[in-house]
Order: sequence, then structure tokens, then C-alpha cells
Amino acid sequence: MDSDTARSPEPVANACRVVPCMDPVVKVFCVHTEPNFSLPWQQSRQYSSFSSGVIIGGRRVLTSAHCVEHHTQVKLKRRDSDTKFLATVLAMGRECDIALLTVDDNEFWEGVSPVEFGALPSLQDAVTVVGYPIGGDTISVTSGVVSRIQTLQYVHASSELLGLQIDAAINDGNSGGPAFNDRGKCVGLAFQKNTRDNADNIGYLIPTPVITHFIEDYEKSGEYTGFPIHGIKWQKMENPDLHNAMGMKPDLKGVLVTRVEPTSPASGCLQPSDIILSFDGVDIGNDGTVPFRHGERIGFSYLVSKKYSGEKALVKVMRDSEVHEFEITLATHKPLIPGHLKGRPPSYYIVAGFVFVAVSVPYLRSEYGKNYKDYAPAKLLVKHFHAMAESPDEQLVVISQVLAADINIGYEDIDNSQVVSFDGQPVKNLKTLVNMVENCKDKFMKFCLEFGQIVVLETKTAKAATQDILTARCIPSAMSDDLKA
Repeated sequence: MDSDTARSPEPVANACRVVPCMDPVVKVFCVHTEPNFSLPWQQSRQYSSFSSGVIIGGRRVLTSAHCVEHHTQVKLKRRDSDTKFLATVLAMGRECDIALLTVDDNEFWEGVSPVEFGALPSLQDAVTVVGYPIGGDTISVTSGVVSRIQTLQYVHASSELLGLQIDAAINDGNSGGPAFNDRGKCVGLAFQKNTRDNADNIGYLIPTPVITHFIEDYEKSGEYTGFPIHGIKWQKMENPDLHNAMGMKPDLKGVLVTRVEPTSPASGCLQPSDIILSFDGVDIGNDGTVPFRHGERIGFSYLVSKKYSGEKALVKVMRDSEVHEFEITLATHKPLIPGHLKGRPPSYYIVAGFVFVAVSVPYLRSEYGKNYKDYAPAKLLVKHFHAMAESPDEQLVVISQVLAADINIGYEDIDNSQVVSFDGQPVKNLKTLVNMVENCKDKFMKFCLEFGQIVVLETKTAKAATQDILTARCIPSAMSDDLKA
């Protein structure tokens, strides 16, 4: 296709497939300056990236959130123009990996119509992915079919939402670009691919229900508030003996609640050993699925993700052989180890060369790489996957490293060990630890770590040595700005 052509050729009258208009597809140029989560007092070297986006109504552009994460400058270029226009990021939905942009310059919007969104496609429906992947500067088009529809993990923030699997090639630079159906309507945004399991040509799209949820959420509140969760851990009830032991009649189906997150709204009504029978009037199968479309089923978390934060849902449960109904106000997830920091720089605190940080997924990626699930210590992964925060402000505080100095001889090998308590008081979060250490008047400071390990320092000597250690390593402050307030 000639890249200078403003519009794709009109389809002939007898054609059954509409060639999508590619004018709304734009190239996104971004300069990123990421925090250094392993050395949180400094930033990483800035770098540039390019990706794809698509113009929608209201003088707005959609792209993937990871394409503009930690942005310092964003520019957009239309395929029929040689000008790059400065853009502003209006909202970032990290859980759904969508970002909303706009451009102030009126010239950018001249002569272009926004895309129209289509319905969720069916299996084997044809899709055309349009964008700017690596390998060239002009627009690229690849075709394939929808091969699977399911809830899947969105890698950017470790969330689980509805996704489309396709067999069209999705490469670096395609992210944020639209996928069109055979009627020329946008049915999704390209955002990730399967780089593991020896898989070929497996790409993923953010489908229109998720995109619409993001846009409507922003339009309702003026900001992105997130996707709610049910806040429970559950077990399938497929085993007949388990089914009978729980007192369920043969015609009843559901899933067994094994744990309830203390920070979730469900903690006020649901309990372990409850059996969830239905959500908002939709019966849940013994395998945790619900009816989706004709001949299809999907995980019941899909029903939760369709709701908005603050909305209510009716949950029917069986408890001690009796059926109860609870109305739950849904809310977003507050995990012990967050999937992102909403663009904020990481917090840190240094005393006597001990660097204290709060663990997050970006921190784990910084320490152990993007495949941190394969390389991070089991003690951290267990907390990542199974530990639950007891309160919304609880954090997992660790000694990330020890900056070697005379004051900390013998402790140099400590790294990524959880700080359980300080002078007998539990460490709830990094702010709590800072307050306790800064106000410590005892002769010795005692940090109790996991597995019974302890760190003891003479208080006055440790505090006096801190500034020398900071100066020697050109560290501007003993703590991040958010901990100084």
C-alpha cells in the first residue's frame, strides 16, 4: 500500500469484507525516564520508544499504557503527515494497559475521522492488525483470526481481564494499534504477545468491552479509577466427595471460598468455607465459569470486571447448608505487593548503609528481570502470590541491600530480607519504620528480620555514620521526599 495515500481504496460493491480506513492510526513517539527501583534515589538513563495508537472521538487517542509509562515527552504523527505533534496523557489505566492522550494543536485533527468500535468478535472471525512495528517507518498490516476468548493476565500490571488471542503477528511497536474486523470497525488494541512456551504467532488484543469500560470510567469521574475485584481466593467444587461433604445438593453448583482479602469489601460478609452460588443473578459452575455466549463459558471474574468501582453486586452464597444473599460494594485491588506505583517514584530509607524499600512488581523486575517469577527468591514469590495486606496502607518492607561501611560489618550479605519488627514493634509500612527509627532514643536499634535474623546497631553511631555513607556514594538524601512529610 502506498503510504502517501490518505485513504484506503473503497471496497467494491460485491465485496464481503470492508478494507479499514487507516487514517486514524498514528505513530506514538515517547521519551521515558524510569525510576531506578534498585537504586531508588536516582533515575535510569532516558530512552526513546515508538508504538502505535488510534484516534477516537472527542479529540482523543488511545494507545497502550506501557507505551507511555514514565513518559517525559509524547509525540504523535499521522501517516499522511511529516509533523510530530506534542501530546498530553489524560489518563493511564495500567491494569487494562490503556492510555488516553490528546493533542492541543488543531492541525492534528483536521481531515481525520475517529474509528468506530465494533462488537466483541467470535471465534474464527477475521481481524486485521494495523500499526507501526519494528522493521520500518511506514504503517504495517497483518491479518489473522480470533483463536481464543478468555480472561487472561495483563502483563503490565499483573491483572486479569478479558482478552482476545489471535494468530496475527504482533511485534514491538504494534502495541496500542487497532485491530479491525471485516466490517472495518475496531474490535481491539494490540498489547502483548506470547514470548514463552515455544509459541509462534500468538498475540493478544484488548477487546472492546475493556476499552469501553476504561473510556466510560474516565468520562464518569474525570480520571481512571480502575477495575474492581471480588477479593477472594477460591477452589473448584468439581470433586463429588467435596461437593457432598459441603452439604450441597446435586442441583447446586458453585465455588468454595478459601480466603478473603482483609482489604476487600467482601471481607465484611464472605467467609472461608462459604460456597458462592451466583454473582448478580448469574449461576457459577463448579469449575468457576459462567455462561458467556452461545456454546461458550468464561471465568466468573469477567462478571466482576464489567462493574465499576463503587457499584454494588448481589452475591448468593451457601453457608452451613443455608443460602444467604449479600450486597457488596465493589472496589479496586489493594495488594500487599502492588503491580505498579501509579507513576510515582519509589520510596526508600537509608540508615547506617541499610537501604529499606517497599516491595512492588516494578522492584522485582528491576532486581530479577522481566521473568522475575522464574528468578526471584521463593520467599518473595510466596508473599507476592499468596500474602494478603491486612490494611490498605500495609507494605512489605525489606532491606534491599547494605551499602558497606564500618558500621555495618558482618551484615553486608543481607539482601531483600523482610523487616518484621523494630524494637519489638511490628513494621506496618515504610513510613512507620522511618518514624520509629528517627524517634528512637534507646542505646541500640534492633531490627528483627524474617526467619529469626536480627540486626543490632548502636543508635547514635548509626545515625552519625549515615551522612558519611550518603556523601561517599553521592546519595542526595537519606529518604525519599514522600517520607519527609
